[in-house]
Amino acid sequence: MTARIRTRSRRTALATAVVLAAGAAALGMPALASAAGGGSLPLSGGTFDWGVKQSFRSYVTGAAQGTITTADGATANSDGTFRFTAGTGSYDTATHAVTVTFKGSVEFASTAHGFDITLGDLKVATQGTSGTLTADVTAGGSTADDVEFATLDLSGVRPGSGADGAMTFDGIPAALTAAGAQAFNGMYVAGTALDPADLAVKADAPSTPPTTPPTTPATTPPTTPASPGGPAAVVDGNLDWGVKESFRTYVTGPIAAGKVELTGGATATAAGYRFPKGTGTWDAAGTELNASFSGGVRFLGHLQQGTYALDLKLSDLKVHTEGATGTLTADVASKDLASGKVTDYDDLAIADLGGVAPAAKDGVVTVAAAKATLTADGAKVFSGFYEKGAALDPVTLAVSLSDDAGLPTAAPTTGGTSGGTSGGAGTSGGTGTDGAGSVGGTGAQLAETGAGVPTGALVGAAGALVLAGAAFTVTAARRRA
Repeated sequence: MTARIRTRSRRTALATAVVLAAGAAALGMPALASAAGGGSLPLSGGTFDWGVKQSFRSYVTGAAQGTITTADGATANSDGTFRFTAGTGSYDTATHAVTVTFKGSVEFASTAHGFDITLGDLKVATQGTSGTLTADVTAGGSTADDVEFATLDLSGVRPGSGADGAMTFDGIPAALTAAGAQAFNGMYVAGTALDPADLAVKADAPSTPPTTPPTTPATTPPTTPASPGGPAAVVDGNLDWGVKESFRTYVTGPIAAGKVELTGGATATAAGYRFPKGTGTWDAAGTELNASFSGGVRFLGHLQQGTYALDLKLSDLKVHTEGATGTLTADVASKDLASGKVTDYDDLAIADLGGVAPAAKDGVVTVAAAKATLTADGAKVFSGFYEKGAALDPVTLAVSLSDDAGLPTAAPTTGGTSGGTSGGAGTSGGTGTDGAGSVGGTGAQLAETGAGVPTGALVGAAGALVLAGAAFTVTAARRRA
């Protein structure tokens, strides 16, 4: 009995566990809701190159004297495989899981041998080093939706880069499942190797950052007391802040494949970065602190033709607290992924602080793990990768009020917002003449589950972000014979 398939193209719903991050998760990726420290990056325009099984194709057009027909957006490649197009879905910046649905169908039919099998509405879902391929399967005159047709093995797959600077994942091994074997009427058994697949996806372009710097008042404090008996001068200090852990892991992970550079004396810590040389004032009466810190951090990702599409720099960080609340500001240079234009912001209020609770002892004022949430202006800088109110890494600082007051030397070791290891893993140090250092690597394999940046996670998404923001594109090159 023969039946021509009609496939339904369905769009995979975006996972909104929160990015960036980035951005991606991770900061720097478009429209990621931040509800639990992670995020979801919308993906679109993806392609999936797959031949099902070469020996089966040969049988259909050979002994079975049948036909192979692509439709609904799928096309045949020169090597006999098929390209499924218009992939849409999401990348979860917290778990590094990818879900993408593709348009297109392929029909295998033979009047002589009495079969008509169609595969359509293909979906790829990955997490860790494994994944699944599901499809709507029409055979024997009936259609079964979302059949788990094949398993995918990502353990040995490494990301590459296409001619357009996009990320590619070629040669993903696939094996037939028991449910998939039923579609072949027992011709193949579960576990049979299928053709390897090539994956490509693009990240949706994020919202455009503001074209003019927000009119946020500067909070630069005086560096000496206003008058005898007034606010005490801050003579030194350290600010410990990691921006956002999930964003750091995104930047140095397999999608952005980027790096973090530290300048002006800033150094890497287990929980982020330390910004030194605090100056400012402390008013014990009103528990009001104004402090500025040296050093800067620059996030670079999505290298395309020698230039990083993701480029975000924070420097001249300042903290103002009064009572239990406060504000963290910074000078920001943010690159628009679509236009490549860099916009500078002076004293931009990035985070609102809560639970400040400053403590003064032996000439040192400390603020431990103050809660930091993203402001509306800060969200614009991250190109919408995170929304206003998203949790950032907590802020810890210590400032001294005299030259002989000793600052704490230990930096925080925990306190990230996405639960996992720091994305700044690796070494840091000065390179070049300006003292810039780099933190983190590029990420080699596709996908490892767990809290940190996956050294491999089937995530194609070099596309939108400047933190995740901007417009990263992750497009995999089509598989060739």
